[in-house]
Amino acid sequence: MASQILISEVGPRDGLQNLDQVLPTAVKKAWIAAEAAAGVTEIEVGSFVPAKLLPQLADTAEIVAFARTIPGLTVAVLVPNAKGAAAAIAAGAHKITLPLSVSETHSLANLRRTHEQVLAEARAIADLIAALPVEQRPHFEGSLSTVFGCTLEGAIPDAQVMRLAEALMQAGCDEIGLADTTGYADPAGVRNMVRMVRDVAGAAAVTGIHLHNTRGLGLANVLAGLDAGLTTFDSSLGGLGGCPFAPGASGNIVTEDLVFMLEAMGLDTGIDIPKLLATRAILAEALPDEPLYGFVPDAGLPLGFAPAIARPQHELEMAV
Repeated sequence: MASQILISEVGPRDGLQNLDQVLPTAVKKAWIAAEAAAGVTEIEVGSFVPAKLLPQLADTAEIVAFARTIPGLTVAVLVPNAKGAAAAIAAGAHKITLPLSVSETHSLANLRRTHEQVLAEARAIADLIAALPVEQRPHFEGSLSTVFGCTLEGAIPDAQVMRLAEALMQAGCDEIGLADTTGYADPAGVRNMVRMVRDVAGAAAVTGIHLHNTRGLGLANVLAGLDAGLTTFDSSLGGLGGCPFAPGASGNIVTEDLVFMLEAMGLDTGIDIPKLLATRAILAEALPDEPLYGFVPDAGLPLGFAPAIARPQHELEMAV
């Protein structure tokens, strides 16, 4: 198990896309700046989709430009197609994620594209990136959505998942992400999925997972991912978000609870928990009618709690 873990904050994209309210650009900037100051080093700041579909994310280009000014922050975005990727590249995003739902029914609802059409978009995005100077190329992730099951189709055959993972790598992706879009994952399923997708994509290309807490298994699934060798976990401040195109798929895992669990285990996230908890005040003020979730924010830190980086080395070795 790796002793250093990357937390990728997805609230400014996945959290906000579900809200009816459009969060002011200035509030988004304050949120991102505060989380970065707390030690979060990767934030998915938005999505390059038509504003008429997701007005909540219409200011993504401006948010990317702002986030790029924060030293040490990897600025990630989601794109639905090559047109969105071109906009992301122009804005200067460091990481681009293209979702490919292994459920074709969900793919048509989410992106209005079949599997083959999404793979064609992936090839076009890879070509756009390859045309750039090496130092300007963003990292390109192909994310397998609904990989643990779909509210519209149910279970997805393993062979289909493996075929699409292999096809994304062949299309030119640098990495394959696993996304529990519908909250169907369980710990055994996580371990099996990681092993299966690594068999076709390679271990180095499968390092992260996007989990929901729809049925209360979010953190248990993180532990299974750790056991399987994953080192990157998506989460959302206050547990905001889900998927508007998958009925009943609410509930991202809570960044605050995730960071606490990992640090309590002796795993270094590099995140200052009190500063992270203070960041919630920005959302609480801007979204007074929106519920924010998390056990650690309610209970507080245990008396004498020390982050992983402050513990004696022998304690960390025992924890890991």
